Amino acid sequence: MPPPAPRLSGLQREVLSLYRQCLRACRQKPDGGRARFEEYVRNEFVKHRDLEKRDFGAIEYLLRKGRRQLEVMSSSWITDIR
Repeated sequence: MPPPAPRLSGLQREVLSLYRQCLRACRQKPDGGRARFEEYVRNEFVKHRDLEKRDFGAIEYLLRKGRRQLEVMSSSWITDIR
């Protein structure tokens, strides 16, 4: 039996939730641009992966920035990202 998964902090759950929401928003895009949206989302999260886990100010700032980007990205009039 595998060991139990470690418990996640509230911020970690928020980050994972934002990531899932972004990927769901990507699924709403036309097939032609969907892969670029998904790549952009992955790159943004990977870029900040090594951020110190206790740097709460930076994490909260990035969460706010990510939510604003998600709101814009979710707009139906945006069909591609470059």
